Amino acid sequence: MLDVRRLRLLRELSLRGTITAVAEALTFTPSAVSQQLSALEREAGVPLLERTGRRVTLTPAGQNLVRHAEAVLERLEQAASELADTRQGPAGTLRIGTFPSATRTMVPTVLTLLARRHPRLEPMVSEVDPAGVADALRAGDLDVALVHDYDFVPTPAETGLDSQPLCTEPMYLASSPLVPGGVADGSRIEHWKDAPWITATPGTLCHAMTVRACQAVGFTPRVRHQVDEFATVLTLVTAGQGVALLPRLGLPEPWPAVTLTRLRLHRRTRVAFRAGAASHPAVLAVTAALRAAVPRELADPVAPGPPGPLRSTDSKGPAGPP
Repeated sequence: MLDVRRLRLLRELSLRGTITAVAEALTFTPSAVSQQLSALEREAGVPLLERTGRRVTLTPAGQNLVRHAEAVLERLEQAASELADTRQGPAGTLRIGTFPSATRTMVPTVLTLLARRHPRLEPMVSEVDPAGVADALRAGDLDVALVHDYDFVPTPAETGLDSQPLCTEPMYLASSPLVPGGVADGSRIEHWKDAPWITATPGTLCHAMTVRACQAVGFTPRVRHQVDEFATVLTLVTAGQGVALLPRLGLPEPWPAVTLTRLRLHRRTRVAFRAGAASHPAVLAVTAALRAAVPRELADPVAPGPPGPLRSTDSKGPAGPP
């Protein structure tokens, strides 16, 4: 009989590539992971791994077993959801991952609604870098998470995860008459090709979105400042330090000294969870609260049918204002 915990380790190895990475993600020692995988090979009766230097690759038999492991893990999530549904309402700890602008604009309302509707549920919120959400969900460090992507920065499909659409925000060009290098009306991205730019830090989706949006209209932005917090970005724009692209939920309050021009660019937010967990009472509860917290004009319609994989469409619409 194949051990489910060892199957989970094999799945993680197929995604991460090294035993050390699996150990760090799941809080094991590398030797413990190696021992468990060796035990899984004995259970399977065929070689599952091939070692090449520091990396470990899966044999064809190992790759096939990972596909079965995905189906097994999804069915276990479904079973856990059905068992939880027999209880009297959602209860226990619910670990929610989010990003800063959603934390500020939606999460307080979500927590208030959950406390009122499901007092036996204990939500615990953590801000998580989008790059780490998938691993945190698969490892069980999170139960549900908000993830986002931008036009020009699609997200690849993630193994073992599903998601539901939540909201779509327009993007805005934030500029100021004090910023040098613009043109008279400054209503299009290309009008600011000679101006300094403010972007998020490299390696983030926000940074990639700004760079690719500028490249789509013929130039690479000259980055002066790299700042992740949207309110600070607007303060710098007010001071004439550069122009920037921001999503609707990243505009914390009116900024009279900043011109905000709506563009044909968007940020899309989805509710992500482990495959098979869509019907878990706690996941349903937090998803309903999130939909209630989204500004009506940004809300995505609830799609019929089962949830889709955690991925996005590579939308490459024009980058000018509507």
